[in-house]
Amino acid sequence: MAEAEAAESQKGFFKKHWEGYKEFWCERFSFLNNYSRFIKREKPLPSWTDSDVEEFIASDPVNGPVLKTAREAVKYGAVGSVVGAVTTAGWAWKYSRSLHGAGLSFAAGAVFGWTFGQEIANHHLQLYRLNTVAAQTKFLEWWQKKVEGH
Repeated sequence: MAEAEAAESQKGFFKKHWEGYKEFWCERFSFLNNYSRFIKREKPLPSWTDSDVEEFIASDPVNGPVLKTAREAVKYGAVGSVVGAVTTAGWAWKYSRSLHGAGLSFAAGAVFGWTFGQEIANHHLQLYRLNTVAAQTKFLEWWQKKVEGH
């Protein structure tokens, strides 16, 4: 016990606080552990096609429709991103005639538009009722088995 306290007291101020922050953020981003077994592979999974996704949707009656709805929600985000980028850049150019301001507005508008598009999709498609992370994970497991020939 005394050795542990001595080791703790020898750590610097920043080292103690860094460990606390690291633990805090690891808890907040724990959902990334769902994907780590697919991302941190020695040999990455090959890309899949739309027909592979459609095959999964047809084969899994529970997670297939959820994955299809989640893929549909991406379209809302993309449309929101385009609308947000063009309108904010247009307003910035109209009122400032600044190329770098319009460019920054374009980038920020794309991010904000994507966010609003995803929120609209969340409510319109009722994504809050679905577990999209589980469906995506099931698809990745299915794809991994298919690629590896299991």
